Amino acid sequence: MRIKLIASNALHPPARAIARGAIDAAAHVATATATARATVTAATAAAIAAVFLLTAFPAEARAPAQTQQTRQSQQPRQSQQRPLLSAAAVAVADRYGADAAQRILAEGGNAVDAAAAIAFTLAVTYPEAGNIGGGGFMTLVVHGKPYFLDYRERAPLAAQRTMYLDAQGEVIAKKSRVGPLAAGVPGTVAGMWQAQRRFGRLPWKQVLAPAIGYARAGFVPDALLIQRRDAFQKQFDGQTNFDAYFGAMKVGVNFKQPELAHVLERIARDGERGFYRGETAQSIIATLRSSDDRDLITAADLSQYKAVWRAPIEAQWKGYRVITAPPPSSGGVGLVQMLKMKADLAPQFEGVPLNSARYIHRIAEIEKRVFADRAQYLGDPDFYPVPLALLIDEAYLQKRAAEVNPDTPSDVARVQPGLAGLAGLGVAPPQGLPRPASAQEKPQTTHFSVVDQWGNAVANTYTLNGYFGAGVVVKGAGFLLNNEMDDFSAKPGVANMFGVVGNEANAIAPGKRPLSSMAPTILTRDGKVALVIGTPGGSRIFTTIFQVITNVADFHMPLADAVAAMRFHHQLLPPNTLFWEPYQPIDGELAKALQAQGYVLHQQGFNGDVQAIQINGNRPEPVTDPRGRGVARLMR
Repeated sequence: MRIKLIASNALHPPARAIARGAIDAAAHVATATATARATVTAATAAAIAAVFLLTAFPAEARAPAQTQQTRQSQQPRQSQQRPLLSAAAVAVADRYGADAAQRILAEGGNAVDAAAAIAFTLAVTYPEAGNIGGGGFMTLVVHGKPYFLDYRERAPLAAQRTMYLDAQGEVIAKKSRVGPLAAGVPGTVAGMWQAQRRFGRLPWKQVLAPAIGYARAGFVPDALLIQRRDAFQKQFDGQTNFDAYFGAMKVGVNFKQPELAHVLERIARDGERGFYRGETAQSIIATLRSSDDRDLITAADLSQYKAVWRAPIEAQWKGYRVITAPPPSSGGVGLVQMLKMKADLAPQFEGVPLNSARYIHRIAEIEKRVFADRAQYLGDPDFYPVPLALLIDEAYLQKRAAEVNPDTPSDVARVQPGLAGLAGLGVAPPQGLPRPASAQEKPQTTHFSVVDQWGNAVANTYTLNGYFGAGVVVKGAGFLLNNEMDDFSAKPGVANMFGVVGNEANAIAPGKRPLSSMAPTILTRDGKVALVIGTPGGSRIFTTIFQVITNVADFHMPLADAVAAMRFHHQLLPPNTLFWEPYQPIDGELAKALQAQGYVLHQQGFNGDVQAIQINGNRPEPVTDPRGRGVARLMR
């Protein structure tokens, strides 16, 4: 049943949001507790009551401060709760994000307030991946309950299935990666607005204050940021306005972004409307306007964008409850499939040393089957009937695990998607997996993890896709736009920038969200948060998270050692190719043993930047990946 909000448009946006929330909550409760007729009666009555309250008290409804107070009064007051943990903790990609979180937590904010503050701060100080011009996923545990927020970018309403193909039907190189056509409709501001207004404790303006300060007063770029800037200047090759905005950045020299400060101030004043409507929206539209005066992203694209609350994937595994990302993420499905298949194959792993040739081979065999399913069945659930329950079903995963060859690599041609014969359940039959075009893995995305003293937790992964996105800076606004359109299957069967093949489920369509590997994940035990984890890395995201989790759970490694340990990756195609990283290379006798089994070893420049927090008793232990420039910080 759908109930429309019949409230005055004159109401302040947060006030309208409260009405919508009241209606949604009433409808949910009524649906869960009453008969069909009673459902309609109860939900309709609640809707009328919500609208009456807002229209009967217009002055209060129009006051942002009163709206914030009303929202907070509907939740348990954390200041009256007994702290569950000895400290709060963050693990984040740079020190400015950590400083922002520490400030917000010291001012009485909770994990969600701190997460929003980090997200906006990284948009200023970590411009290669932190963003307001991109999107992402947030997994939360608040007051012991799991939530998931999808604020992934959407394809513009003018997007077409063949928009990146030439007259011969072939993919045009870089068209979906560089320049205006590469950008999807951004979701980050809507995501932070939704999360903070639902669960935050502090006024919205207060949460944005650290980011505004860094944009206006400046921050000091480090060598790694400049190194990444220089590399992507070459890739953009003067095709965008990237150099005009970021060409002047220098190591150790304060860098100010006054245009970005103005945008953040509008968002602080007006909420999500300060981004999706008005001056900022018009700047986005004008920047992306094509040479023949067509708007590539329109006012309708921006005003209609909504972040979506979805049910997270939840799975029991070795005494933990794994809470992770549902579609349009493939990462949560892949993570659960890998964890459960390895558990099903426990006898084959008994006595096998971590990261030995036998261990790596058997994990690669699992990964083969996970990526076969990813290519065939996963996409935006609002457009495609993703068979989620079947893909993480215990019996199905036992069947898939039984296909693993413990000694030699399986023939790639024989590793097919596993739900064949289920067309009657809305599952598409396999179409075969062609060899992908070669594509070099690029570092992208960023993740942060937050835990507060009340035991609330946020795992947030968000992205511009490639570093610095499409290389397009919004004129007069100073922020970068994503190149997320490359995450669609521009031509089903042809690989994207991460070398990953997609099929019909991830084909381009107007308003659709592209498939992602992002997998912000929280593990709980006995109802309490045990681990908060995530990483960048494109298709390597969930294989990296899997390795860290199993290093801790199966090999009893301290979290810091588990994060620093060797990582490897296999994704079905190219055939029998293992990707390794310079930080902990596959070399020497290990390399020889794997090559003798028939594997091709391929070096990649990047395999994650894990930010994780483990809870031991009542003590959080934050860990940042030694591969990056992140900060792990306890705050008592």
